[in-house]
Amino acid sequence: MATASSDPLSDQGGPLSDPPDPLSDPPDPLSDQGGQTDPLSDPPECLCRQQKGRSDVSTQTDTRIQGCAPRLSKVNLFTLLSLWMELFPPEEADDTAGDTAGRNHTVRVTGAVVVRDGKVMGLHRSGPELHAGQAVVITHGASLSGCQLFFSRRPCCTCLKMIINAGVSQVAFWPGDPEVSLLRSAADTSQNAAAAAAGGGGGDDDDSISQEALLDAVAAERLKSNSRPRLCVVLQPLAAGLPQFIELASRGSDFMERLRDDEPELDAAELFFRQRRSHLEELSRRFLVVSERGHGAVLSAMRLETFCTEPCFSSLRDNMRELLGVLASVAAGVPLMHHGFYDSAPCSSAEIATPTPHASSVTPPHGGVSQEVARHCIIQARLLSYRTEDPKVGVGAVIWTQGPAALCRGTGGLSLLGCGYNAYPAGSQYAEYPQMDDKQPDRQRRKYRFMIHAEQNALTFRSREIRPAEPVLMFVTKCPCDECVPLILGAGVTHLYTTDQDSGKDKGDISYRRFSRLQGVRKFIWQKALSSSYLGVANGCVRKHGRQPEQEKPSCSKKRCTRDRALRDTQEEALLP
Repeated sequence: MATASSDPLSDQGGPLSDPPDPLSDPPDPLSDQGGQTDPLSDPPECLCRQQKGRSDVSTQTDTRIQGCAPRLSKVNLFTLLSLWMELFPPEEADDTAGDTAGRNHTVRVTGAVVVRDGKVMGLHRSGPELHAGQAVVITHGASLSGCQLFFSRRPCCTCLKMIINAGVSQVAFWPGDPEVSLLRSAADTSQNAAAAAAGGGGGDDDDSISQEALLDAVAAERLKSNSRPRLCVVLQPLAAGLPQFIELASRGSDFMERLRDDEPELDAAELFFRQRRSHLEELSRRFLVVSERGHGAVLSAMRLETFCTEPCFSSLRDNMRELLGVLASVAAGVPLMHHGFYDSAPCSSAEIATPTPHASSVTPPHGGVSQEVARHCIIQARLLSYRTEDPKVGVGAVIWTQGPAALCRGTGGLSLLGCGYNAYPAGSQYAEYPQMDDKQPDRQRRKYRFMIHAEQNALTFRSREIRPAEPVLMFVTKCPCDECVPLILGAGVTHLYTTDQDSGKDKGDISYRRFSRLQGVRKFIWQKALSSSYLGVANGCVRKHGRQPEQEKPSCSKKRCTRDRALRDTQEEALLP
């Protein structure tokens, strides 16, 4: 159990845990305790109202006072991270877009989050050979003792027995189709049975697939009922107004702001809602069981009968849809247009990678990660930012290390090092510190001298030490300030992915003048691609920094457009033979 000053990612000592147990909350109709308590022992409607009206404990404190904006609960944050990790862009050699492990086509890709004392220790995804649970065990080993695991699907019995054996304290999972798919085996059963009846064969193969799914479900339930760890579904109703707040904040993100600056004629609001709708459709197809009858059958097969009765069943499905809506809004805040993360350092035309049909999915020759992976990691950081204690601006940071690609794992050569977001010092009472920004004339009432920045939390509470000559990639949702720039350099970060919307600004108590002069770290800035023929090239270089400090911006938009066109023309000429 973490102490009150141990970690900014727990609610007793950081934003991701509540006393007395970082992951135990009052029972509600959307949690199954693995047989220990009955979520229907009290009227479900009353419990729903209690959860929705309950303020989340402040990140650093024992108080339940929170900032001006609603915050994402720790349980829902871990759940959303596990769902998003299932969608981690696969390596080029990993063709498991919908399935994993190569054993049979009923095994589904799964995402996993490892949590210790409210601190995220690992983010994992299934690979061509390893299930997510297997990747968790071989990565963390005996250090899993006492940890909590969050999965985007109920793990198969092969993973569960290893996880239980490692001594974890809790396994939570998304209440949809499990890792060994019950829906797919049922669909295959109907198709193959029809083929067999028509004389086309396939009946034996069908029987083996459906039998495997059934055997796995029975074995998983037996492991659940006989194990010490708690296997459960822990979803919480969203705080009042949280979906609307996240949607509004995503529309105003630095990434959307840069897009509006670069393309003033674009209807950014229409783009955001179109992309949000697209993300929501994809997420719903993947994580929701469309048919209520089918969903009820899946829950019953997993022995989650308590969810199959009303009003729990409707509450569960509504809550699942709301969570996916939040994830869609966060993802839409980093739009899929002509923008990406491009190296701000000068380079010759020979250093610019040659465009390929699948350039966005391959690692660039000069290091770093692909555009797809960079965007995925920035969205991880954006999810973390909604646990902020800052009453105005949430910032998230994620740090990954890069080693030799292990194609058997879903994240290739990337391993999570740390993550964090801006919050007040661990163990302090929220109301003890000022909460005002630079608009407050009295500088003693400003928050800047007391707020721990996202980069600082991620570096302070990293899961291990940084090894010499190890590539370290940091993803931050806002431009690092002058306070964090020397920390990033001194910690050994080699690649920095962020925006430069605040670069050059000076607000008195916080400034961003040192970012543009940062040397020794490769900076990949969110900006427009060099040309239409260059779209998708991972982490392409820009010959000259395309963004000027705020005080040097021309006031006329025509001058800005002329300058940008001239810069693109120069860059395109560099690509010509």
